[in-house]
Amino acid sequence: MKILATGTAKLGLKLNDEQLSRFETFYRELIDWNKKFNLTAITEYDEVQTKHFLDSLSVALALPEVPLPQGYRVIDIGTGAGLPGIPLKIAFPQIKLALLEATRKKAGFLEHVKSVLGLNDVEVVALRAEEAAHLPAYREKFDLALVRAVAALPALVEIALPFLRAGGRLIAQKKGDIEDEVASSKTAIKKLGGKLAEVKLIEIPELADNRFLVVIDKVAPSPGIYPRRAGLPTKQPIK
Repeated sequence: MKILATGTAKLGLKLNDEQLSRFETFYRELIDWNKKFNLTAITEYDEVQTKHFLDSLSVALALPEVPLPQGYRVIDIGTGAGLPGIPLKIAFPQIKLALLEATRKKAGFLEHVKSVLGLNDVEVVALRAEEAAHLPAYREKFDLALVRAVAALPALVEIALPFLRAGGRLIAQKKGDIEDEVASSKTAIKKLGGKLAEVKLIEIPELADNRFLVVIDKVAPSPGIYPRRAGLPTKQPIK
């Protein structure tokens, strides 16, 4: 995990030997389970370090504070193979993490990895975000919400902001030309109680392919009607 260790130092993070060992184990489990069903198209060792693990930890550039405080509540929405949530948990073991993944097979993988890595305070939630966001156990309960390659930004805002308490933060990982996407999300951000804080370009050589962090702060409660039922945030985005 030399590439990961070098890259995280450029993010202002330092991983110890135990943490790097957990990343090695995570990689092996990811590749092993990927033979059974599709978790990722990226499987080459060096690429997983950069495009999955280091990319996940790049959210550290937009965290409100580093290290995160004890008991800080984080939700990873549409986590898939546990990215970026599990790398963040390995780097900051003191957080409380919810991994939201509707696909049962992927949720099973997450339960397995949680056990193998010995991660405490990690909950796997096998529900759609549009459903989970209306449940009292999850609505406006989190300090930080993470979304990575899930949907266009207007839909992400509607789905994610209801999970956050006022004062919380949404970090959406995006890639490429996102100017129009950000502009089209402004109405949704306002309606859901958010405020666009920053669009941050990730500037380290290992991730020099136009990757951004869209940072949205939660400044007011989200109206109870949001998110709408599954599919609508994507098909009929708020305008």
